[in-house]
Amino acid sequence: MRYYKAMTVISEEDFVQSVADALQYISYYHPPDFVRALATAFEAEESPAARDAIAQILTNSRLCALGHRPICQDTGMVVALVEVGDGVRITGTRSLQDLVDEGVRRAYRDPANPLRASIVADPAGERRNTGDNTPAVVHGRWARGDTVRVALFAKGGGSENKARLAMLNPADDVVAWVAETVAGLGAGWCPPGVLGLGIGGSAEQALILAKEALLEPVDLHELKARGPRDHLEELRLAIHERVNALGIGAQGLGGRVTVVDVKIRDWPTHAASKPVALVPNCAANRHIEFTLDGSGPARFAPPDLDLWPDIQWRPDAQARRVDLRHITREEIAAWRPGERLLLSGPLLTARDAAHKRLVDLIERGEPLPVELAERFIYYVGPVDPVGDEVIGPAGPTTATRMDRFTEPLLARGLLGTIGKAERGQEAINAIRRHRAVYLIAVGGAAYLVAQAVHQARVVAFPELGMEAIYELEVKDMPVTVAVDTQGRSLHREGPQTWRVPVETLRR
Repeated sequence: MRYYKAMTVISEEDFVQSVADALQYISYYHPPDFVRALATAFEAEESPAARDAIAQILTNSRLCALGHRPICQDTGMVVALVEVGDGVRITGTRSLQDLVDEGVRRAYRDPANPLRASIVADPAGERRNTGDNTPAVVHGRWARGDTVRVALFAKGGGSENKARLAMLNPADDVVAWVAETVAGLGAGWCPPGVLGLGIGGSAEQALILAKEALLEPVDLHELKARGPRDHLEELRLAIHERVNALGIGAQGLGGRVTVVDVKIRDWPTHAASKPVALVPNCAANRHIEFTLDGSGPARFAPPDLDLWPDIQWRPDAQARRVDLRHITREEIAAWRPGERLLLSGPLLTARDAAHKRLVDLIERGEPLPVELAERFIYYVGPVDPVGDEVIGPAGPTTATRMDRFTEPLLARGLLGTIGKAERGQEAINAIRRHRAVYLIAVGGAAYLVAQAVHQARVVAFPELGMEAIYELEVKDMPVTVAVDTQGRSLHREGPQTWRVPVETLRR
């Protein structure tokens, strides 16, 4: 006689609520291994600018853990890897896609901690925001067993945009390709972070392997201490050393620590092929795994607050205080790359969609809804506020996306812009031509930056949601001069200072 084990029954509600709870959890809690890695990076970093950036990220991380507010204003595109055991039955009739989407919808619309909806439909056309951050990207597969295993990422656009795939020749050097690729990524992925690599399989599988690799614990220091056990661990060490030797540093400011770990997964591939995919995880580092076994929704224990190092970021006493109400072109001409500023006064905000509308109005000769002369624009799409907040987490977005709009706005008298990461040559030329400046705030410190905002109101294009133009009143908002009126760039000069020649590295 054969005996059959009873099926594990998992309710749709338990699945949905587990996804929602997990996404809320990773919006404000860093993984403990990553916090420890950042603390180690802070101690190892010699570059003052990069060290200050890591201090802001760590301070922001603890504030978010205490306040249950998002680490970054870009609360991510949800990617779900779902493995369903063959001994499992999920009640109801909804698909895995529908179940994950309902969990995303519930998490992102949670009134206690609303998360920013960033997903747009019709990506090659209208690009209309779906309003609830759905649909998620769902990868499902069957497995032996009687549980459902779920891995979730909330992947910000800055880091996801830097994913790369190469179909290398079998004899090509993976370490050299990664180093060359990371050198060309810029700082839009918000280092310091973790690199995930997938090697082998097919083109699409290499990318999934790279993303799965990011789920593994950050343990590079333990690996260095005990030494590599196989070829992949040798690759991890070699890539870690080579990438950090680039001198990119935190936020691209120049420094010793660009990546805190390199994770690799591989798969057999065709004899003529060597697919290699690179997926960086930014300083927000949002991912989590959980298992459902039919006993109820997953539970997520909060980390011990003693996990965070005793690092309390404070504004630099030597920082230049700037009154935005009385700023002049003569004053900004004295600023130099790397100089720290504390801004007080009114700021405008704008992102991609608002920039396009402003430039379209300029090209048609129509009046603008806001005056740009003698003003600064901050590239940000904030999270909605809760309680007595003036604004939700409001960190910078990647500035290069606004490069093609920079010239016409500076021509209208704009004094400068604020974002994250480097500017392209087109924007630098415009900045130099108009004797303007570009400043950076720290990506990954959104809740900390929001503490400087004392008033906020929508002044144009309210129908754009988080991409509407706001006017913010800030007090001592910390920024760093990245491009001065002469076109000198901190993101070029900083890494050059800290770069280590390849020939001096350990062979």
